[in-house]
Amino acid sequence: MALVILAAACAPHSPATTPMPTAVTPTPDNHPTPLPVRSPFSPGELVNYNTQSGDTLPALAAHFNTTVEEILAANPDLPGDVTTLPPGYPMQIPTYYVPLMGSSFHILPDSEVIYGPSAVDFDIESEIRRLPGYLAGLSDFAYKRQRQAWQVVEIIAQNYSINPRVLLALFEYQTQALTKPFPEGDEANYPLGVEQTRYKGLFWQLIWAAERLNDGYYGWRTGTLHEFELTDGLLVRPDPWQNAGTMAVHSVFAGIYGQEDFDRAVSPEGFSNTYERLWGDPFSLEVHLIPGNLTQPYLTLPFVPNRIWGFTAGPHYCWGTSLPLGALDFGPPSEEGGCVPSAEWIAAPADGVIARSSEATVVLDLDDDGDERTGWVLFFFHIASNDRIQEGTHVQQGDLIGHPSCEGGRSTGTHVHLARRYNGEWMPAGGPIAFVLDGWVTDYGEQAYQGTLTKGSKVVPASDIPSAVNRIIYELP
Repeated sequence: MALVILAAACAPHSPATTPMPTAVTPTPDNHPTPLPVRSPFSPGELVNYNTQSGDTLPALAAHFNTTVEEILAANPDLPGDVTTLPPGYPMQIPTYYVPLMGSSFHILPDSEVIYGPSAVDFDIESEIRRLPGYLAGLSDFAYKRQRQAWQVVEIIAQNYSINPRVLLALFEYQTQALTKPFPEGDEANYPLGVEQTRYKGLFWQLIWAAERLNDGYYGWRTGTLHEFELTDGLLVRPDPWQNAGTMAVHSVFAGIYGQEDFDRAVSPEGFSNTYERLWGDPFSLEVHLIPGNLTQPYLTLPFVPNRIWGFTAGPHYCWGTSLPLGALDFGPPSEEGGCVPSAEWIAAPADGVIARSSEATVVLDLDDDGDERTGWVLFFFHIASNDRIQEGTHVQQGDLIGHPSCEGGRSTGTHVHLARRYNGEWMPAGGPIAFVLDGWVTDYGEQAYQGTLTKGSKVVPASDIPSAVNRIIYELP
């Protein structure tokens, strides 16, 4: 088989990687394919699999209940240092059967769950207002002010990086909120049908859905999702051939329904049918979010040179309390702890343009098109309002962005929260595409907020207690 080098999406200064085989694009088929029925496999039996956008060897090993070593042995053309696999690449995977396997039906492509390129031209306000449903008349208090329904959907989509189409389709499937003029019963308070007092209101209904979507999506993406527990206690293990976008939808309905209603929701006649009635075939909108062998562009530490900061939190939640564990925290030098104003500066780790600057947030777009839904972006949070850089500003590596603070949410001390996205998809801080800052490589700890940064023989553990152990300095050569 001919070999080609899969170029990284944006990788100046990235190390050379071993070439790998060319991906194969499946031939279009106008006839619907019957859903496969999975029967028990012999231990280690080789099964055929065509890779999907964002697949990695560790995640595939978890999905098929096997090991990376066994996958590499069965596919000798694959280089062991590949990060992400190219969509459509044919593989054989040794698998070990587990019972209670769920549906093989793909509900949504990944790009219809992520706030990425396929959502660029989607106008949330227009879509809600063009339909006669009661959702258009709702409003709720969200992030410090009252907002209309479309504004609440917009800010949740933006903060969690979730495609607004999937959020609106969930409203329609659950209570017909887009097409039914008047709510029934308590639907105005619980438009997603999650009738729990703590999630009362449009804003908290969306928070609940966004957290479930991201947990399902990134749990599958990273290989940590092994099963769903439905509301009646039944366990469902995902089909190994599933995709992350579908697992996001499964996660939502697993939190609402028992077996009968869950099976209906994830079938072709369920949520998928609702989605198609609203916007047509979701796979006609598909964009492959993650290319083969994606690598991170070179980044420096997010502060000015020759200043000692604290590595205060290892891999943890990018937004809210849902997966992935993709964010790192750094605290400025200070003579006192807690939430105190800081004169220390956060600096741009790379060249780019400021795509967003508002409400304690700065988003640095590295592909310079000004749209945070495309290409590599860096997400900064807890940025003080004073001296915060303006949206639209073009910056070079090292330019000043703003000051760390406690603004924007709960915090035990002044710091900056930093995470990465590619084409709208949050990037886990460890694993095949680890977060690397000035050569410091991130690794996970035993739980969220723990972990280490390693550079050569130096290892710095994360700790929210200032000490000599967790200090890190950005030294110019």
